[in-house]
Amino acid sequence: MAREEQELDAEKLMSSIGLVERTMKETMKNKKLRNELVAVIREAGAEKGCEKACGDLLYEVAVKYPKEAALDNRPAFLRAYVMTAKVKNKLQLDAALTYLAKRGPQPLEPEALNEAAGVGVVVTPEEVATAVGAEVAANEEKLRTERYRFNPGAVLAELKKRLKWADGAAVKKELDVQVAALLGPKTEADLAKPEKKKKEPRAPKPVAAVLEAGPAANGAPDTEDAAEQDPYAFLPKPAENNKVHTTVTFSDGRVMSIANTGEQLAAHLAATGGRVVTRFPPEPNGYLHIGHAKAMFVDFGMAEQYGGDCYLRYDDTNPEAEKMEFIEHIRDIVAWLGWKPAKVTYSSDYFAQLHELAVQLIRSGHAYVDHQTPDDMKASREAREPSPWRDRPVEESLRLFSDMRRGLMDEGSATLRMKQDVRNENFNMFDLVAYRMKYAPHPHAGPGWCIYPSYDFTHCVVDSLENISHSLCTLEFESRRASYYWLLEVLGLYKAVVWEYARLSITHNLLSKRRLARLVSDGHVHGWDDPRLLTLAGLRRRGVAPEALRAFCREGGISRNAAEAHLHKLEHHIRAVADVTAPRAMAVLRPLRLVLTNLAADHREEVAAKVFPGRSEDTYAAPLTRVVYIEQDDFREEDSRGYFGLAPGKSVMLKYAGTTRCTGCRKEGGRVVEVQAEYARLQEGVKAPKGVLHWVAEPEPDAAPPALEARLYSTLFRSQSPAELGDEWLADLNPESLTTVAGAMAGPALAGAKPGDCFQLERLGYFCVDPDSAPGRLVLNRTCMLKDSFATERKAPAKGRCWSVS
Repeated sequence: MAREEQELDAEKLMSSIGLVERTMKETMKNKKLRNELVAVIREAGAEKGCEKACGDLLYEVAVKYPKEAALDNRPAFLRAYVMTAKVKNKLQLDAALTYLAKRGPQPLEPEALNEAAGVGVVVTPEEVATAVGAEVAANEEKLRTERYRFNPGAVLAELKKRLKWADGAAVKKELDVQVAALLGPKTEADLAKPEKKKKEPRAPKPVAAVLEAGPAANGAPDTEDAAEQDPYAFLPKPAENNKVHTTVTFSDGRVMSIANTGEQLAAHLAATGGRVVTRFPPEPNGYLHIGHAKAMFVDFGMAEQYGGDCYLRYDDTNPEAEKMEFIEHIRDIVAWLGWKPAKVTYSSDYFAQLHELAVQLIRSGHAYVDHQTPDDMKASREAREPSPWRDRPVEESLRLFSDMRRGLMDEGSATLRMKQDVRNENFNMFDLVAYRMKYAPHPHAGPGWCIYPSYDFTHCVVDSLENISHSLCTLEFESRRASYYWLLEVLGLYKAVVWEYARLSITHNLLSKRRLARLVSDGHVHGWDDPRLLTLAGLRRRGVAPEALRAFCREGGISRNAAEAHLHKLEHHIRAVADVTAPRAMAVLRPLRLVLTNLAADHREEVAAKVFPGRSEDTYAAPLTRVVYIEQDDFREEDSRGYFGLAPGKSVMLKYAGTTRCTGCRKEGGRVVEVQAEYARLQEGVKAPKGVLHWVAEPEPDAAPPALEARLYSTLFRSQSPAELGDEWLADLNPESLTTVAGAMAGPALAGAKPGDCFQLERLGYFCVDPDSAPGRLVLNRTCMLKDSFATERKAPAKGRCWSVS
């Protein structure tokens, strides 16, 4: 049937069941829903029309009870219950669908279904009035106090329990009548708009309290409510894994409906105790990036939410690309992010079982040994033509697969392919490769194998062998769901719930492992842990706390809606954690000499600087001398409106110390090299200047402070979405993504700082001590600015603005 004919037929069927025009138009736009509704109408035998109430229920079935969740029960249910008006409303329909979903592939049991859906149950108006009266009496005191501002939600919820099959609108109407009878007509006070309660500003948490909360709080000091939410609530529980997961439609019209049998589910629940079991399955062929942090949040986070288990499973089926370096890196990063695997496993641990299942697959006629080259396979795939060796005898494939296993064939001369459906619309059902030959030792399994299973063969089988309850992955794997379930079905294995979510995408960055590798190999960045990259090694080196990454991932959730997260959202979480964990210190990046002329040459005093202003009373001693250093940008020869720095004749505060008034400056070569000023302690009752500068005292003559280098990072790419640039993406690299500032100066609070230590340098941002630091040389990476620079720095960012857009 032509596409136009199909659409006309669909419109005719929808019209026959009384669907309103607006709903019809919206349904026609959604091809999947349109096809589902057409199938429902035909299964119900409603092609010639039905009452509108019945048609509305058929529409609900198409939306809530699609074919992949129905097996063979849907047609029988529609004809016997919906079309005969045994199920009359959406409440009954939802109850019936819930019951049938739990039944899975088992045949209908009419008595149990009748009870579950309230078939034949009639709730009289007298029963409604009696139940409502009892609830009104129980809440009379509160009703008289709050009158018509009383929230009826809790009462209606209780009535729903007592009157399960009553019409909700009738119950609400009766409640309104009885409340009005109790309270009488509304007064002016009832009708007056309530005053809004003013929110008291929340005091900052003491630093000790925030640190004590640890990573379990997901690092979000201001998001207490978010920690109480359950982002995984929509996913089915392990005991519901007898529901149908999918249907595979073949090109010849056959439909394979796939679900766990009762026996498979019982065995799974016995093995797991009914707990949630997930897995984080990275390939050990490179370094992890922030997208993997989201995957860890999804996998480890769900297990943590429900007190279950999450395995760290290395998906190590390609020995040529895998290294122990990557294996150790992954284990280290998982621990750094605060996740604790219930078990560390390797796909290669199951090589023997996988091989046995491959032999079983050949014996059952679902696999064959093939000699097509990759180019031949690609050509056959495009032509939708089978391999010349697809129908070779089972015994011949068994013998050849044994030869492959024993290394008696040349590498690349043969593969084992699954016999699926070469003309299927889903290319992931095109006889995927199950095994290939590689004469390479395996970094974990050793030299005992020369055939290695593919991802498509391994992933689903190991999920089953490990009794995974929820197999969660990103949306690019959605098209592989059919192959995943097909293989488990023909092998007779337990099946996990598969659910796909949108992968993480962040502005001004690329998270393609291939492109990240290109940046590293071509020298555009200084290794996988370059702080400009959103690799987890780079973020850690930059000083980003793991709690911040967990909070960022939690905020993004696990929706299927693809969206590009703005970089400033990540920065928000980085700052939120750093604000309460990074002690304050003072440093100047581009020092300018300031001489306090009214102090003696040997003057030296100590002022008390706050470690966590506003959060604790802890202080550290900051020396004040006749000569101090301020930022070059904090002095101008001419004052101007809105400028709060130092200028001739102008006074500013030296933070934690006193005031200073500029009396002059000295130049060399046209550049100011020294500023003179008079210093005064702030007197009680005297208004302090608006301008407050950070500063560093001149070191003592016999002290040799370490050379201080500051590395200031900006976005690696100039465009917001470099992935959209195609092959021109490298041309978008930001040449000013790294600014190195030598000759900076720091106060004594940084004495003894070691790699990994993080500080807030007052007025400059958050910094982390880099591993390049050495005795006599301190290197600081700027983690982020104190405030989001995106809104104000788009056109002309200040030098070294972190994360800002050039």
